Amino acid sequence: MTTVRIPAGWPATEDEARAVQDELRGRVVLDEPGPPPGTGRVTGVDVAYDDERDLVVAAAVVLDAAGLAVVAEATAVGRVSFPYVPGLLAFREIPTVLAALDELPCPPGLVVCDGYGLAHPRRFGLASHLGVLTGLPAIGVAKNPFAFTYDDPDTPRGSTSPLLDGTEEVGRAVRTRDGVKPVFVSVGHRVSLDNACAHTLALTPAYRLPETTRRADALCRAALREAAA
Repeated sequence: MTTVRIPAGWPATEDEARAVQDELRGRVVLDEPGPPPGTGRVTGVDVAYDDERDLVVAAAVVLDAAGLAVVAEATAVGRVSFPYVPGLLAFREIPTVLAALDELPCPPGLVVCDGYGLAHPRRFGLASHLGVLTGLPAIGVAKNPFAFTYDDPDTPRGSTSPLLDGTEEVGRAVRTRDGVKPVFVSVGHRVSLDNACAHTLALTPAYRLPETTRRADALCRAALREAAA
């Protein structure tokens, strides 16, 4: 497991972090469809915290998109790099997530974040931030709608409804299991919203959450227990 230092010049205040978001947001690519679902590789990233020890652990798990078998995995541990501020959570996670991705022995393909991309108050959540910094296609698949509104999708798996900020569609609520609460999908970088939703359904053959998120969550929790021991 790689140990990560807080990068030199990393934002230390809310104003500095927002200035970085403002600078990078214009680099988000929204006019590419992204890789077809069920092809190549897809990588889940997730983080876990031990606030008492000031630790954050990130995991990256690469799956074969066709069969969802694990191809590779990596973890990294570091110090929490930014205070807890809603809308700026990426600054707590990015250095460690990047280190975990760098440790992978193969290209990650599409990156699936347990969080948001454009479905963010400043239209620049973790999936967009990570996508811009790495150049990789990225999407966010979140458990909750954040501050946005939506109508409940129809009951069958595959049903969707717009995730809205006023009248602007910032993502979609996607039903991945019949009659089960939807997940909330948004574009991060270099993927269309239709394709992001299709990937989400391809990654959820048996459970509400994508296999990428489930595998990365389990790995980072195990790595946190090891780091904190």
